[in-house]
Amino acid sequence: MSVTTQQEASFTFGEMLSSRTVIGQTLKEIGDANDNLWVLTPDIGATLKEFRDAHPDRFVDVGLSEQACVGIAAGLANESNIPVVSGMLPFLSMRALEQVRSDICYPNLPVKIVGTHGGLVGNGGSTHYAVEDLGLMTSLVNMTVTSIGDPLMVGEVLRQSMSMSGPLYIRLAVGKKDKVIYEPGSVDVEIGKGITAREGEDLTIFAHGETVAQALEAADVLAADHGISARVVDMFTLKPVDEDLIVRCAEETGRFVVVEDHLAYGGLASQISEVLADRQIRLDGFRRLGIPQVFAGFGEADELRDKHGYGLRATVEAAAAIVGEKG
Repeated sequence: MSVTTQQEASFTFGEMLSSRTVIGQTLKEIGDANDNLWVLTPDIGATLKEFRDAHPDRFVDVGLSEQACVGIAAGLANESNIPVVSGMLPFLSMRALEQVRSDICYPNLPVKIVGTHGGLVGNGGSTHYAVEDLGLMTSLVNMTVTSIGDPLMVGEVLRQSMSMSGPLYIRLAVGKKDKVIYEPGSVDVEIGKGITAREGEDLTIFAHGETVAQALEAADVLAADHGISARVVDMFTLKPVDEDLIVRCAEETGRFVVVEDHLAYGGLASQISEVLADRQIRLDGFRRLGIPQVFAGFGEADELRDKHGYGLRATVEAAAAIVGEKG
């Protein structure tokens, strides 16, 4: 993936791929070339088979103890290693929060935390959904925070992260059967920069992770049924957020809809709102769509998004409302 983001991306929604497989293969490749790469997991090691089989001496499964996993990773990083912790984000982001803050972020260690179940995915119920995680992680000093929807992007972000001096958080959905959004080579993936996935003039729809594909579908519906030209931005890095892109979209479209599989407050919409407030930018319209202050319960991902007001229909309605129907 190496073509500039200034051109409109091209898409492939027919292909499905496992982000977990991409992670295992990528880490194996990096580990082949770097003998200081370690991979650790709190009992989620089946997804890391490629690295585990190739480098068993640098693979550690601590069992169901996220705090211990993060602590061991910090110790390895202190000895000039690059540890990657892979597990379920509801527990890595909350159960191990103190260890992430004090053992990794405080000394600014190059530990990579990559995991699944970001948002209302997996039908595991509220204890197994990471819905507060982005608010927690973006608040931590030194932490870089990403949320990725295209499985092919995961490998590129992991490769880039090897040269980072501080910690990184990579948020994924279930990671078993993910839509490949972009045609290989059609976008430039750079940590800290958003991707203009589709150009548009009437408003900008910001999304990350699982909601990027939904935002692109909403843009198609808006164009076909409402005559509305919607720009779609894949803001896969929430911290540091791409402030220049936010400002440019404000100047060029003047209206924002932010849709995310996270609590409506504390995630990307809050990051964008702070940029606008700090720069004293006033929009003609702004809507944030996300999980309300509820424990969401059980259900398939699409059903829960519709139930809680941030599914495809809600996205189209919010965009049409702030733009107004055209002729």
